[in-house]
Amino acid sequence: MASHVIDFLILGNNFGTSEMRAIWSEQHRLEKQIQVEVALAQAQGELGVIPREVADAIIEKANASQLSIEQIADEAAKAKHSLMSTINALQKQVGEAGQFIHYGATTQDIVDTATVLQLKQSFAIIERDTKLIANELKLLAKKYQFLPMVGRTHGMQALPTTFGFKLAVWLDEFVRHLQRLSEIKQRVLVGNISGAICTYASMGELGPQVENRALTSLGLNTPNIGWQSARDRFSEYASVIALISGSLGKIGNEFYNLMRTEINEVEEPFSDGKIGSTTMPHKRNPAALEGLASLTAPLLKSVALIHESMKVEHERDAMSWRAEWIALPEINLYISAQLQTALAVLKGLKVNADQMLANLKKQNGLLLSEKIMFEIGKRLGKQTAHHLIYENAMQAFEQNRPFKSLLLDDPRLSEQFTESELDNWLNPINYLGSAPQKVDQVIKYAEQSGVLL
Repeated sequence: MASHVIDFLILGNNFGTSEMRAIWSEQHRLEKQIQVEVALAQAQGELGVIPREVADAIIEKANASQLSIEQIADEAAKAKHSLMSTINALQKQVGEAGQFIHYGATTQDIVDTATVLQLKQSFAIIERDTKLIANELKLLAKKYQFLPMVGRTHGMQALPTTFGFKLAVWLDEFVRHLQRLSEIKQRVLVGNISGAICTYASMGELGPQVENRALTSLGLNTPNIGWQSARDRFSEYASVIALISGSLGKIGNEFYNLMRTEINEVEEPFSDGKIGSTTMPHKRNPAALEGLASLTAPLLKSVALIHESMKVEHERDAMSWRAEWIALPEINLYISAQLQTALAVLKGLKVNADQMLANLKKQNGLLLSEKIMFEIGKRLGKQTAHHLIYENAMQAFEQNRPFKSLLLDDPRLSEQFTESELDNWLNPINYLGSAPQKVDQVIKYAEQSGVLL
């Protein structure tokens, strides 16, 4: 039975997608390790390091799907070694040719390169879904380019903005994430088959050629030098995933707050039969948004564990290495769930434009105090205007009176404007700055960047 929430039948999809779980399953891990062993034998056969007919037999007979994980696990428990039982099972499977299995390689060569193969598959999913999210943000930003809403700082109403502007900020973030993914791909997707301490000694002078040929056949890049003691590639990958997760968590938290009953500007997708509470039938809880926001914290903890694995004793040790076996699957699983959840939310997001307008009016004109101050400042000076507007703003807030009435009643101010001018200044539509234009600029940059679909 499953003992980790990632693999729970009831809860598992909250923490990872089935697509990503398949990549990081134990069976798939075994398959990738066998794939590396076969690629090594093939390269060695082609270069004459081992007999060609032996390599052909290994290629023909090796089949991870026919190996018993249970039997391999039983033997591994006795041997207290993570790969030896796999090698023994593969040797038995291919018969006499098995004498040349794992020729000149060390355990970490196989495990690391197989892990990078899993990472390559994960990378493709993450890049695909990140592009889908960026494209969805582009569509939404354009759709709501001119939709006015309250901009908030420190959790409080600040100035008018547009919903499209908010979305364009996130789109710009995701363009940068896609650029980062593109930049690191060549550095991260690199295998390593170089022997016990990366000197190729066990494979002779053809060792580097064996590595290059095997890795090329696997679709991986070849390192300049062995990286068993240099784990920065995994750390760089984890760092970029952390940035993507941070953006997704922020979006989830922002929508969570905008969905509050008292704000009610957006709502996550709702479907018939969705239950908000076991005891309060009326509840339409932000379950998807909570799930989206909640996964950033555990992902960041796993990223920290990956960073700790950069500390390696001498040429190799298993203390830091094993931390990667825990953290890399978790990072990829968590981000897969976040990406899919965010995509579903964006595609089905309900935007309450009427409530956005109502919230713009909630403070009886106080939202436009900055606009009034700058207009009066043109006539009285900015600092004097700030003092006078502040005084009236505080009275309006504390007395719960319309800001306009106080401004009209103050003779120090009322002689500086007409009521028509004041109405114009108090209209939030007239104080959006360059928000709509910036949406166009961000979309244009995103389209020209070459990272979108």
